[in-house]
Parts: sequence; C-alpha cells; structure tokens
Amino acid sequence: MGSHLFAQTILLPFLTALLCVAIAHPTMVRIARLKDIVDVPNARKLQRTPIPILGGICVFLGGITGIGVSSLFEADADMLVVVMAMTVMLYTGTIDDILGLSPHVRLVIEILTVLCLAGIGGYLLNDFHGLWGLNAIPTGVAVPLTLFAAVGIINAINLIDGVDGLSSGYCIMACVMFGWLFHRAGDTSMATLAAVSVGALVPFFLHNVYGKRSKMFIGDGGTLVLGIVIAIFVIRTLQDGTPCERHVDRNMGLIPFTLAVLAFPVFDTLRVMCARILRGGSPFRPDKTHLHHLFISLGFSHAGTTAVILTLNLLVVLAWWAAYAAGAPIDLQLYLVLFLGVIITTGIYYPLRRLKPSGRLFRRLHRLGHLSHVERTGPVLWLQRLMDRM
Repeated sequence: MGSHLFAQTILLPFLTALLCVAIAHPTMVRIARLKDIVDVPNARKLQRTPIPILGGICVFLGGITGIGVSSLFEADADMLVVVMAMTVMLYTGTIDDILGLSPHVRLVIEILTVLCLAGIGGYLLNDFHGLWGLNAIPTGVAVPLTLFAAVGIINAINLIDGVDGLSSGYCIMACVMFGWLFHRAGDTSMATLAAVSVGALVPFFLHNVYGKRSKMFIGDGGTLVLGIVIAIFVIRTLQDGTPCERHVDRNMGLIPFTLAVLAFPVFDTLRVMCARILRGGSPFRPDKTHLHHLFISLGFSHAGTTAVILTLNLLVVLAWWAAYAAGAPIDLQLYLVLFLGVIITTGIYYPLRRLKPSGRLFRRLHRLGHLSHVERTGPVLWLQRLMDRM
C-alpha cells in the first residue's frame, strides 16, 4: 500500500474519527446529564456516582464520519451492510441503556443482524484455512457456525465492559492488530474500518479513564457496535477468498491469530457462563465473577486492572507470533493459544479467588494493586484536568 493510499484509507479516516469524537464528547456528556441518561450505581456495579452513558453514540458518530471521509476517494459497497449492522446494534444497545431490553429480545436482534450480514453482505465463516486438514466448508455448516461465533463475540465484548477503559482499551488493541493484518493483506475497506474504530475510541478512552467531570460510559450502545465490528473482522479474516487468505503466509494460522486476539473476552466469558450454568442459573444473569472483578477485589485500580488484563491478552498474541515465526504448524499454534487462553482466565481466576487475606501472596498482590492507584496524582492529574477542560 503506497503512502498516498495509506493517507486516504487509514490516516485521514483515523484523524477524522478522532477529531469528531473529541469535539462531540463534551456535548454528549451535557446532554446525558441534562436528560438524566446515566448509569446508576447498584450492588453489582463498581462506580459510586451516576455516570453519563451515551459514549457509544460518540464512538459510532466518529466511526461513521471517518468511513464517510474515506468514501470520498473510493466508494466501497462492502461497507454499506457493515454500517447497517453497526446502526442496528447502536439503536438496540442505546434503547437497552435508556429503557431496558430483555436478554432474549437482544439475542434475537443480534441473530437477525448477523443473518443480514451473511445473506446481504456474504459474511460467512466458511474456511478453516488448513487447520486439521480442513479448508472450505459447506454453507449449511458455515451459517450456524457464523451465528454462534458472531453472537458470542458481540456478547463477550459487551460483558467485559466492567471497569474504566477495559472494553475501549481492549477494542483499540484488537482493532490495531486486525488493522495490521488487513493492511498487510491489502484489504483496504477493513483496514479503514479498523482505523476509524481506533480513532473514535482513543478520545473516549482518555475521557473514560482520566476524566472526572467529563467521564462517560460507552454503554451497551457502544459495546454492541464494537462487538459487531470485531465479529466482522473475524469473519473477514477467516472467510474463503478474502485478501487475508490470498496474501498471507500459508503457515500463518488465521484461526489461531483471531483466537489469540480474542483470548481474554472469549475465554473469560466462557468461564463465567459455564460457572453460572453449573450453579443452576442463567448464563445471562449478571454477577461479579469476571476477571476484572477479581483484580478490583485484590485492590487494583480501574486503570491498573485494565493494564494487567490487556497485558495478559497481549502476551497470548506474542506467544502465538513466536510460534508462527518459529515455523510451528497451524494446529500447534491453535493448541498453544487455547492453553494460554485458559491459563490467563480460569488458571488465574480460581487460584487467586481462593487466596486468604492473611496469606503472603494475597498481601503482595494487594500491595501491587495499591501501587496502581495513580489516577489523581502527578501526570495523571494533569491529564484529568486536560480532559475536563476539553
């Protein structure tokens, strides 16, 4: 991709989305407070005061504006169905934020949206790319597989939105990684979508983590939009005949790569839902058993919890990359990612949850967590003041 094309498809859309959200964010905070559209604290939530909850609209606005700017140079019909899916998810999540929706209604809307992506846009998980000797798979298998994977990803992204900066920080990291792959493969439409997603999320992330008066939650409207975007990235990466398949090294395990990027939300969500079912409850019933709840209980700050979890996910991706670079077979790459995904979620959660407060390891972790409480000191205090003035 030449420098001119890079500027048109990545740099300019990224900057447009970033600037759009930076401008819109303060206004959206004032509207949310004026209309009392806030997330109210309760026994399950971690904040102590009502927080505006329209961040998803800002992120969506920035992403759509960035996509619109990129279309001035080259119209892309593939993006129409993507924008449609993002819009449906925004409306669904925002209605849930303000009025409340039952999990079953949301699930039906998510399924219908993914079916539209498959039927209208042709987005299907229909190729295993050599894993276990399998390549293209029949449509009768691809459709339910796509539904299961996409709906699972949407809800996994939604469920990790529990501490400041976690869902937005994770999605920034994931979009950068997928964007790198799409840029390398020459898939300009998906590279643009990744760029505008990062651009839209950066200002929101800074306000969410460092702002005080300007803090706003992304809400279900935002997490459902981000979930469908990440699901589209996964489908596009693994779909038969896409640029990723044509231009990426044959030994690069595309399935292990996507699973490595998704390690934390996927494996933590599977652990939580399986535990709820084993206890005889609904897998969709909210509780405080996610990995981020564990680190908060150990004394980590929101920023510290986000940093630890994103680092764990990044280590899985780096381990996959090392295996790929060393020439490991695709199957072995997958087994490594599966093993590490379980380790960074289940393998950490249950042993640490059973620690006694009087134990040496608990006290050390608690001291480490205390060190992460730097939100209102030094340079971080300067960032807070900067965010609140914007």
